[in-house]
Amino acid sequence: MPAAALAALVAVGVTVPLAWATVGTPAAPGPASTAPAVASAPPAKSPVPTPTCTPQPLEVRAAAVLVVGLPGVTRADDALAQQVAGLGVGGVFLAGGNVRSAEQVSALTAGLRAAAGRPLLVSTDEESGRVAHMRDVVGAGPSPRRMAREESAEAVRGRAAETGRVLAGVGVDLDLAPVLDLDDGPATGVIGDRSFSADPQEAATYGLAYARGLADAGVTSAVKHFPGHGRSAVDSHRESSLVAADLEELAGTDLVPFRAAVDAGAPVVMLNHLQYAALDPDLPASLSPRAYALLREMGFEGVAMTDSVGMGAVNLRWDFPDAAVQAVSAGADAVLATDGGQAGRMRDGLVEAVRAGRLPEARLSEAAARVTALAGGDPVAMSCLDVALPRLDAGAAGGAPTAGAPTAGPVP
Repeated sequence: MPAAALAALVAVGVTVPLAWATVGTPAAPGPASTAPAVASAPPAKSPVPTPTCTPQPLEVRAAAVLVVGLPGVTRADDALAQQVAGLGVGGVFLAGGNVRSAEQVSALTAGLRAAAGRPLLVSTDEESGRVAHMRDVVGAGPSPRRMAREESAEAVRGRAAETGRVLAGVGVDLDLAPVLDLDDGPATGVIGDRSFSADPQEAATYGLAYARGLADAGVTSAVKHFPGHGRSAVDSHRESSLVAADLEELAGTDLVPFRAAVDAGAPVVMLNHLQYAALDPDLPASLSPRAYALLREMGFEGVAMTDSVGMGAVNLRWDFPDAAVQAVSAGADAVLATDGGQAGRMRDGLVEAVRAGRLPEARLSEAAARVTALAGGDPVAMSCLDVALPRLDAGAAGGAPTAGAPTAGPVP
């Protein structure tokens, strides 16, 4: 590990495995105390400021980091759809309740983008199997576990490419998939058959095959749920739980597929709401500076995204505005909330936190720049920061993981 990256981890209290340290660089353990409730994780590589540039107003940058759902909305002229688009959010999330037909989704996404008047991410959660919010458009598919057991990685890539073509055809450009968590437990578990495999290498191979298939069709993937959800049987939609594994153990198992994804140029990584004894025992990973520092130490330069902050593991402790502030301060670039009715309060909470000195403006600007770039907008016009997001590589035959650093460039 480079000395600078090691120092960044140690600075936020991550206990670094000896094997990650560069020869001649001692791996000093972090302090035993937990981090304060709001703390900023040091970025691994800061975007380059553009001189003589005026960023967008604080309210605009705050809205740009939000990706929100539209409960019950099926038409772009719905009041909530117009409110969210007018607010200037960075993206929207379409769930099963927003989907009736391909023609209806196409009209909805086109109308949302027209109302937004700026590049807008349109995301969904289409993993195949039981988590498939676009099933009525894409069609039913096998679970990831079944894919890995019955199909080659090349076939999975082709399947994902077909899914991606349908998603792109109706205006969806970000799929919150694939799952890279390790799980071979009951199929109906919290992760269960959403996982390709309990074997780290197999999970990486099939997960990247799915991600590359989406990219083949022009749809960006978001690998999840960093730093691995497979060790917990607790549903974070309802509550959080503590993962006791130390960092050395996580590095040899749960983190392996994520490291492969980062090395391959994954543009988006979603963080989960579990707590980790090796990181911040009292904070969900999605709000943990140490979790984001760990991700950046792995070389990730893309968009770090939270799971929905409306889930019980977060929302029972932090209201939506507080969760948004905690997440962005910790290192999140995009904050997901499936209830778009909270978008205004979340934006205002971020603005207030910056003005009160509880959230560094530079951290918000960095996050807004990354999300804007992901949406296809101009990060310099947004935040006066020039960012280059990683681009998922084409991969080896069959979608197997390939070694090497991410390639900077536009996201597919």
